[in-house]
Amino acid sequence: MSSMLWHDWTGLVGVALVLIAFFLLQAHKLSGQGYTYQVMNLVGAFGILLSLIFGMFNLPAFLQEMAWFLISVYGIVRGVRARKAAVITPDSLP
Repeated sequence: MSSMLWHDWTGLVGVALVLIAFFLLQAHKLSGQGYTYQVMNLVGAFGILLSLIFGMFNLPAFLQEMAWFLISVYGIVRGVRARKAAVITPDSLP
């Protein structure tokens, strides 16, 4: 393992983040609606993408991770919008 390059390590950390996030979700330690879960998936997918771009490219894996990354961005944006909408509702006004 000493001959591994930076992009190999980045990919391994990315895989670890995605798998840990999924495990914590299944163990009910994280909410799928929370930022932590979404950010772990986003950063994990980004790390895997870097390893694919700068290392051994694999089109199916690249497409999967690009989708994972974009879905994570969508989840984060959706969460931000939902939190803003929850703060400014007619029910919350005096």
